Amino acid sequence: MRRTRYIAPARDDVDRSVFTRAPLTHWRDYRDWMEGARWPSIDDLNARWPNEVSERFAPQTRALLDDGLHYEERIAQHGLIATREANWHDLFNAMIWLRYPDLKRALNRQQVAEVARVGPRERSRPQCAQTHFDEAGSVVVLRDPALLALWDAHDWHGLFWRHRDAWLNGAVTVALFGHALLEHALTPGKLLVGKAIVVLSRDSVDDDSAIRCCAQAIAEERLLRDPLELRPLPLSGIPGWHVDNGEESFHLSAPCYQPLRSGRSYPAPLHLS
Repeated sequence: MRRTRYIAPARDDVDRSVFTRAPLTHWRDYRDWMEGARWPSIDDLNARWPNEVSERFAPQTRALLDDGLHYEERIAQHGLIATREANWHDLFNAMIWLRYPDLKRALNRQQVAEVARVGPRERSRPQCAQTHFDEAGSVVVLRDPALLALWDAHDWHGLFWRHRDAWLNGAVTVALFGHALLEHALTPGKLLVGKAIVVLSRDSVDDDSAIRCCAQAIAEERLLRDPLELRPLPLSGIPGWHVDNGEESFHLSAPCYQPLRSGRSYPAPLHLS
């Protein structure tokens, strides 16, 4: 079946209720950019960088693109992140860069290395994994290893309903990284499924530690070498992420819950001591 390309609503047509529900409510630091009457300018985006960083957002003009560089090469060589103005997808990408710059940099270095290895017109397995994570990724911190077994088996009812409290009491936390997921969240009720990296920790660690762990693993080429490393995560099952998931029936029949494919398995999670 051919998938229909998602088209985000025009700025004036966005249902304001989406900003009161996860995941967009987790990005309140950028509320003025998302909910304000006007689009932020490129200068507005750049004003949020710390002074010491080398990256900058640059208007995606013909003059910029005529440098002949791949998008990722331009970032690596000149620190210029080509950004379309008045565009939801690129606005959310900018927000991800500002919140998770180390993870974005690690991803960029590996993407550039793959472009150098296979050329700008080919796509390797690592590039597919990196793109999937860039667009739809999340970092999930698990503090209860028993939940991983439910996830491995695609026991979505068990993971999201029988263990619903785990998503509410901090036993599981999710740091969303994929900017396409934020864009899709502009449509009320849309079912969101992410591509997750799992970090297992028995201690009470913050999300920043998990992000640093992932960035290091990506930089060392221990992660994102194949798309099959990424676990599907039906984000709409998390309490508060979909208007209907407070009812058990949602977790028995929601289309975002797919069965485990025969022969499919997942790699061990990263570990934080």
